[in-house]
Amino acid sequence: MSESRTEARSRHAIVIGGGPAGLMAAEVLAAGGARVDLYDAMPSVGRKFLLAGKGGMNITHAEGHDAFVARYGARAGAVRAWLDTFPPAQVRAWIHGLGIATFVGTSGRVFPADMKAAPLLRAWLHRLRDAGVTFHMRHRWLGWRDGGLLFATPDGEHVVDATGAATVLALGGASWARLGSDGAWVPLLAGRGVDVAPLVPSNCGFDADWSAHFAERHAGSPLTTVALALEGGAFRKGQFVVTKTGIEGSLVYALSAPIRDRIARDGRATVLLDLLPDHDPRRVLDEVAHPRGARSMASHLQSRLGIRGVKSGLLHECLGKADYADPAKLARALKALPLVLTRARPIDEAISSAGGVRFDALDGGTMLRGVPGVFVAGEMVDWEAPTGGYLLTACFGSGRAAGRAALAWLAQDVNRRN
Repeated sequence: MSESRTEARSRHAIVIGGGPAGLMAAEVLAAGGARVDLYDAMPSVGRKFLLAGKGGMNITHAEGHDAFVARYGARAGAVRAWLDTFPPAQVRAWIHGLGIATFVGTSGRVFPADMKAAPLLRAWLHRLRDAGVTFHMRHRWLGWRDGGLLFATPDGEHVVDATGAATVLALGGASWARLGSDGAWVPLLAGRGVDVAPLVPSNCGFDADWSAHFAERHAGSPLTTVALALEGGAFRKGQFVVTKTGIEGSLVYALSAPIRDRIARDGRATVLLDLLPDHDPRRVLDEVAHPRGARSMASHLQSRLGIRGVKSGLLHECLGKADYADPAKLARALKALPLVLTRARPIDEAISSAGGVRFDALDGGTMLRGVPGVFVAGEMVDWEAPTGGYLLTACFGSGRAAGRAALAWLAQDVNRRN
């Protein structure tokens, strides 16, 4: 081992959190020559990562870089710094380096060839252990004590000496607490003066306060070939599911951030549902106004436009009798049915969370201002993204950024001591 490598190995890095961001930070630190200890509260790492892969491990997305970056909305400018150094093409190359083949689906989403998360995680952990990363499981971080890091372990509380060490916090947001992301770190950082935006649900469902009759009859019914828009916004085509309390699914998740923010502002949000996105308004009006004879309006709509089941139920749920009986108003409702949403579902049900450490509270994009040598990565930071590989890619990128910044800080610390 060279002299510089020996010196690097004397540097100590502590990573707290074994999700994608923490594991990526550990990889970068170990590759840079640091001695890495990784701590996690759960019995094994990557639990949310494995759950996300149950329906098919969506790693990243193959769309153009600028369009990809734009998916991060108001935080696109800050997140771009992570994505520019580890864009989706490099994410795929990194996965290929683990011996995992990938493919691009028809939607542009990128998946492992076997669609599974477990083989990827196993290969990654094998690489990390070979690189010298030491894993400490069932260690729940409780904050700082006497200059060290305090953990709750099966054997009681334990303080880890962090003198001269770089610490990367990658503790996740507050969704799926049973998998380790419970937001318990928020008061710990707030107690050190770190500015943390409240954690709120993202990629989540919403309550619609259905009538008991509608909920009992239609809960669990899928709505395929529909389009949805927040009132005043553009329609997006897709699908979602009616639940006992409201709506959820991929189309709802895609609009969850503006819907959530509208509810926070106004106490409710009205979305518009196009039940016939493949029909233009003129055709819909012509079919509704077509003479129906003795048939009921429900039978008429089923015969002329295929409106049945949950779509028919929604019309009755959301329209008054007078509007339902008026062909012009009914035709408009079929193309823009107003649906009032009253609450986001609880954060623990959400796929991810928004909020977290504000970018203004960070030096260089990853180090806590006022807490030298402590870096943050992943969903702990105040950004959000839709599903489709965007969440995972940004977690990878932020972990790499935190790992690199921690290495640079360790090098500077050595120079200061010399």
